[in-house]
Amino acid sequence: MKAEKENTKKKIKELIEKINGFDYQYYVLDNPSISDFEYDKIFRSLVDLESANPDLIQPDSPTQRVGGEPLDAFESVIHRQAMLSLNNAFEEDELIAFDKRIKDDIGIDEVEYAVEPKFDGLAITLTYENGIFIQGATRGDGYTGENVTHNLKTIRSIPTKLNHPKPPKILEVRGEVLMLKKDFELLNQKQEFLGEKKFANPRNAAAGSLRQLDPRITATRPLTFFSYGLGVCEPHLNLKTHTETIQLLKQFNLPISDLSASVKGVDGLKSFYDKVLKLRDSLAYDIDGVVYKVNSFNYQNELGFVSRAPRWAIAHKFPAEEALTEILDIDVQVGRTGAITPVARLKPVFVGGVTVTNATLHNEDEMIRKDIHIGDIVSVRRAGDVIPEIVRVLIDKRPKVIKKFKMPTKCPECDSPLVRLDDEAVIRCSGGLICPAQQKQSIVH
Repeated sequence: MKAEKENTKKKIKELIEKINGFDYQYYVLDNPSISDFEYDKIFRSLVDLESANPDLIQPDSPTQRVGGEPLDAFESVIHRQAMLSLNNAFEEDELIAFDKRIKDDIGIDEVEYAVEPKFDGLAITLTYENGIFIQGATRGDGYTGENVTHNLKTIRSIPTKLNHPKPPKILEVRGEVLMLKKDFELLNQKQEFLGEKKFANPRNAAAGSLRQLDPRITATRPLTFFSYGLGVCEPHLNLKTHTETIQLLKQFNLPISDLSASVKGVDGLKSFYDKVLKLRDSLAYDIDGVVYKVNSFNYQNELGFVSRAPRWAIAHKFPAEEALTEILDIDVQVGRTGAITPVARLKPVFVGGVTVTNATLHNEDEMIRKDIHIGDIVSVRRAGDVIPEIVRVLIDKRPKVIKKFKMPTKCPECDSPLVRLDDEAVIRCSGGLICPAQQKQSIVH
């Protein structure tokens, strides 16, 4: 009887290793080695053995990825090591200044940097104990996140067991959960077919899917994961560079970006930025920039941190995406303080991952400066990839018939006179709290 039990235990272990290997080939390498039919047959064998021997179910078994009852709420998790944000660079001179400061601070002529794409997803941390995945959490405020372990277990590209004969006792893996572009399109097709609301972009879809209280819903969403660093490690690993860390993550069968590399000096940073910017649209996932890190851990320790960000790393953000559309109309909105803001109503256009139908025109002076009229063809972008705004009017595409917009002299909500102080660009409603719009916005605020 005991020999039979040991034989079953051995068989279960072999099946787990085999299936986890197939998952790695399929979900990480994108290179499946067996058919779906063969995979399902092997998986079924494991399910049958575990059903007959529930005491032999292992925590790294692929059958444990899905299941569990819905939660009432997510538990808070205090990060063992803070998940700090990065400072941003938008212009080339900011990049040059960053490189110069690094060189001056550590006293060398040329710095080696680890470089990688900046994923447009959700930062998470995975905790492995003796190689077994035991907990996963969102970044949160950098110090405290939400426990989303059960949801992360449903993501097939996250190994439930590290591929290493002697893994560290405790290992924290830092990375990003996201949704591939093709999977996002398929999910939205499914949402539309079911008559449910479509997601605005892959990042929103990934966020909404990961933060489901019911992991069975998360399991139906095509999420994926990329690792890009380590947090706490006990015992300490003798790694000298970030590049070595990336290589180790790959050895553990954790997904990494194929674009991760190392370069020298500011010219190397510029070349990497240009290369990835050209590749951006052809990548399988959304990115919003690239990340540069001083490669040497000794130099990282020497440079330290400032406020909530490391001094040895920076995110070089891509320019906001732009798209052309037509101004169909212009009207005004009344804010909490009575500020009158002109808003362009646009022919719907997809830009920066969402469909844009409105754009702020800020104030009358800005409209005059940009020479904006109803009927104009304009270039629109999402400022900071968030708020839609008009970048410029395409004068050469201006139609023969356009309509000039005139700011009203009375509030469209309460008919009170509009006033403009000498030192302000903003026109305001003089109605105060008799204005319904100001009343409403004050309550909301």
